[in-house]
Amino acid sequence: MSENNMKDDAQYKQKLTPEEYRICREKGTERAFTGCFWDTKTDGTYLCKCCGEVLFSSETKYDSGSGWPSFYEPAKSDVVLEETDSTLGMTRTEVMCKQCGSHLGHVFPDGPAPTGLRYCINSASLELKTD
Repeated sequence: MSENNMKDDAQYKQKLTPEEYRICREKGTERAFTGCFWDTKTDGTYLCKCCGEVLFSSETKYDSGSGWPSFYEPAKSDVVLEETDSTLGMTRTEVMCKQCGSHLGHVFPDGPAPTGLRYCINSASLELKTD
């Protein structure tokens, strides 16, 4: 994580809504089909809600039917961190913003070509900058 983009807990609590804080900083998950971007078709760039890092492009967004915004690859290969997540009695791969450590969601190996990946991301972790 870049120290330039790290905030303390109090700063995140001021910047984020309670729901955004729960998801981004406490590794929560929004309910399927409830986030503001799950079915958005607007062209643009998806940024980290916490630090503004460019994470995903609308060009790689697709409808996975999962109820969360889904992308088949990040904007650049070095903008996300992946870690094994063994909570909830299953093993998944958690995705976080490399700049600030914000929890974004999970990545699964059941996505479309060309990567075969499905980055299943919480809307609350993102901001959409329209082109």
